Amino acid sequence: MENNRNYFVAILLSVLVLVAWQFLYVSPKIERERVAAEALQAEQAAQAPATSTGNTTTPGVSGAAPGGDVAIPGSTTQAAGLTREETVAQTGRIAIDTPSLSGSINLSGARIDDLLLKEYRQTIDPTSPNITLFSPAAMADGYFAEVGFIADAQSGPAPGPNTVWTAAAGQTLTESSPVTLTYDNGEGLVFTRVISVDEHYLFSFEDTISNSGDAAASVAGYGRVTRFFKPQTEGIYVLHEGLVGVIGEEGLQEIDYSDVEDTPVIAHAKATAGWMGITDKYWAAALIPPQGAGFETRFAHFTDGRARYQSDFKTDSMAIAPGGSVTSKTLVFAGAKEVPVIEGYQSQFDILNFDLMIDWGWFYFITKPMFWLIDYLYKLFGNFGVAILATTVVVKLIFFPLANKSYVSMANMKKVQPKLEELKAKHGDDKMALQQGMMELYKKEKINPVAGCWPVLLQIPVFFALYKVLYITIEMRHAPFFGWIQDLSAPDPTSLFNLFGLLPYDVPSFLMIGVWPLIMGLTMFIQMRMNPTPPDPTQAMIFTWMPVVFTFMLATFPAGLVIYWAWNNTLSVLQQGVIMKRQGAKIELWDNLRDLFKPKAKKT
Repeated sequence: MENNRNYFVAILLSVLVLVAWQFLYVSPKIERERVAAEALQAEQAAQAPATSTGNTTTPGVSGAAPGGDVAIPGSTTQAAGLTREETVAQTGRIAIDTPSLSGSINLSGARIDDLLLKEYRQTIDPTSPNITLFSPAAMADGYFAEVGFIADAQSGPAPGPNTVWTAAAGQTLTESSPVTLTYDNGEGLVFTRVISVDEHYLFSFEDTISNSGDAAASVAGYGRVTRFFKPQTEGIYVLHEGLVGVIGEEGLQEIDYSDVEDTPVIAHAKATAGWMGITDKYWAAALIPPQGAGFETRFAHFTDGRARYQSDFKTDSMAIAPGGSVTSKTLVFAGAKEVPVIEGYQSQFDILNFDLMIDWGWFYFITKPMFWLIDYLYKLFGNFGVAILATTVVVKLIFFPLANKSYVSMANMKKVQPKLEELKAKHGDDKMALQQGMMELYKKEKINPVAGCWPVLLQIPVFFALYKVLYITIEMRHAPFFGWIQDLSAPDPTSLFNLFGLLPYDVPSFLMIGVWPLIMGLTMFIQMRMNPTPPDPTQAMIFTWMPVVFTFMLATFPAGLVIYWAWNNTLSVLQQGVIMKRQGAKIELWDNLRDLFKPKAKKT
């Protein structure tokens, strides 16, 4: 009994530590990030994007190319006091207009540095600004993707960050109309670039280099995704945000911003397949070098004049004979991490593990099927909340035989409680004899004493997988349920402490105990009351307060997850009740509730 008591005290203390961590660290951190995000959104809303056809150049960005032997030229200056519109208007541009994207390509460097996502907004308000992915390097939040070339000294200049490409006037890049850019280095090399884009988020840079000179030329390609600011990250272990890539046999590389700050250049061995870029929770930018040809990859943090984070590659040099030409093709992904789109690109272009751009985690073999099931049911019902409820039913059906066996064993355990009490009275303090007697009784009655743990243990990986799906997949972002739940990936916005919005004041984040967390807590309370109250006072206290603790803990979790847990508890109560009734075992719920609210007898 003493060991039992210590065990449950340890559990209680662990739960209290988790609650304290949630209230004292996580909740204030979420609040700070929310305030910072709102400030950033307000700034972006005040700086509406625009395109222009001017002819001046913007500053480039410097940094050694992968391998460290050749430099990518440019400067790191930042425009002061200019709005986004004014900054974009400084350079010649080609407009981008597709069903998913709007913005422009900077003719200086042929750089994609002005990009908005048409289908996504900053908040659930349909009039809020669109998500801005890329911004010009001259801005404080500069972020862009660029593809260029490096030539040896004998071949003359190659188009890099500051090169102004030539383009016919009036071109607009759409999913059905590619654009053509050219650059003549004046020493025999002519670069012709055809940029195309699909209806989603994939750009194609197809470059043909012609050599009209008398000597052979040698040119290497490079590509980079560069970010001039460190974004607010979720800072949670289930999600990677930062530099990312899959580099040949080295596999998946997930590098946090802090990692690359500590190690400014993380270089990788030469590979012939893979990709690299920078990822946020829902958005990403990635480069896919020419597959099959050798390239070196680097993840870096530069502080030479202006701090920035960069994922880049440099290909092997290509020899171009006099009168000859070579063609290379680089793909650039810039957009939302939509699961079917990402996996479609992986299949269509044979991109090595491109699906790992979405952080499925170590338990991807559970997480991905969970997503596909929810997504399939969403297409069937048209509501992600209903899809989560249906998913819970499907999971219950899959595990029904095992859960059914567990509940039957639990019911039988209750039926033999009188016999167990007789054994305890018979053997007294002889623990060895008591243990042997209990084992013989379990064997005779065909009872597995630990079977009751299986429903809870089975729920843990499913719960985690659903949490991961709700947290990382953009499909859940801003997905409504019914009533006040307009975003299943966000916590329930109501609170008990202002009577769910009836009282005119805001509630601190750690007191945001909404309707669905309360429903979840109630269903958990009922589920626990289906069983007899433990005789040990410590166990009984945990038995009583566990639903309250979980109500507070889950209040900050995504509403979709809380809805799942509440519905799962409800189904478990119904299932357990039916099985116990069939087995002739007493359902303790009503007696427990009556005892709970029965006035305590006064001590004399």
